[in-house]
Amino acid sequence: MSDQKIRFYQTGTFTVGNRLLDPALRTVQASTERANALTSGHRACQGCGEALGARYVLDAAMRATDRDLVAVNATGCLEVFTTPSPQTAWQLPWLHSLFGNAAAVATGVAAALRVKGKATRVIAQGGDGGTTDIGFGALSGMFERNDDVLYVCYDNEGYMNTGVQRSSATPPAARTATTPAVGPERGNAFGTGKSLPLLAMAHRLPYVATATVADLHDLEAKVTRAMGICGARYLHVLVPCPLGWGHPTDETIKMSRLATECGLFPVFEAVDGDLVASTPIRRQVPVEAYLRGQKRFAHLFDGDAVDPRVSRLQALADDNIRRFRLAPAAAAEGTR
Repeated sequence: MSDQKIRFYQTGTFTVGNRLLDPALRTVQASTERANALTSGHRACQGCGEALGARYVLDAAMRATDRDLVAVNATGCLEVFTTPSPQTAWQLPWLHSLFGNAAAVATGVAAALRVKGKATRVIAQGGDGGTTDIGFGALSGMFERNDDVLYVCYDNEGYMNTGVQRSSATPPAARTATTPAVGPERGNAFGTGKSLPLLAMAHRLPYVATATVADLHDLEAKVTRAMGICGARYLHVLVPCPLGWGHPTDETIKMSRLATECGLFPVFEAVDGDLVASTPIRRQVPVEAYLRGQKRFAHLFDGDAVDPRVSRLQALADDNIRRFRLAPAAAAEGTR
């Protein structure tokens, strides 16, 4: 290695640059065996969690299907920054649906492929707005019919592409353009929203899981597991948004990790409606450690005393830890 000069850009990229190094020194992200289904050159914001999550999801799905895969994408951030006409960052068959019908379009694609006698698998993907709100009816129909589609929700907890408005995945007390930090109850109201993973479990799907971009190996393993199952499957991935959340662009992974370590975002798997595995918290932190790093929660800490709603958020996290068996002791009970 002493006779090979390395420039920074050659080692600073996870897509092409590392391939200029000796094979033994390359990162796993630079492996030539990766599909790079979402390739470089797209227009995502710096530090975009969704771009990272989508790349790993699609690459894992491509490996699991021997690259025999079709993707359907709802309108949203992921569609906008990857396909500015006439360009595309996708290197697989990819269809753009409307905001609310990705699940229905994917169902139609799967049915057409089945009629033609093809074994091609189908994956649908959308943000939390196109999944938990606008597309919920079509998604529930896909679940109820048990259509052979893996639906992936990239959850950045708001309508980030259209100006950071509230969605039904926006957490309580969070500031958005439609839940401003004004009035006696500043930010998003408590008692609103919905949990799509729990609703998917209520449909008794053959596979439901949550994941984050803080553990990419776990994310890829769950995609691989899902692609080995037939029927309707659902994967919910937390993908922090520096623009909407108001955290530094180099702390996307940190925010994702803190969300799990405080208990606000439980990581688990369910089969046929029953919880079968969860990832125990290795180093539990108070929710305040997670909230303080984001401007969307800054109003909770701008007075002489911490806003009492921080305690209410802590109670929600504690309930998740109990409900999904996330305490470290749960590892001894068969969870992972």
